[in-house]
Amino acid sequence: MIDLLKTLVEPLVDNINDVRIDQMERGNTVVLEVRVNPEDMGRLIGRRGRRAQAIRSVMRAKAKLENKRVIVDIVDPE
Repeated sequence: MIDLLKTLVEPLVDNINDVRIDQMERGNTVVLEVRVNPEDMGRLIGRRGRRAQAIRSVMRAKAKLENKRVIVDIVDPE
């Protein structure tokens, strides 16, 4: 799942080398934490959070194929 998320996130940011995705599994739930350069946060989230919501929707569809639940958390870089 990390590969799909990277494929979705990397084209949206300018600082590709600063993209970091951590995966934690808790039973049937996969938690993916996305960290990007502070300059890229706005681009990743999008106006009114539409890009972030679209990314979460795609990841939910992928997780459903694997009979899992996914949480995509975009972590504030502070």
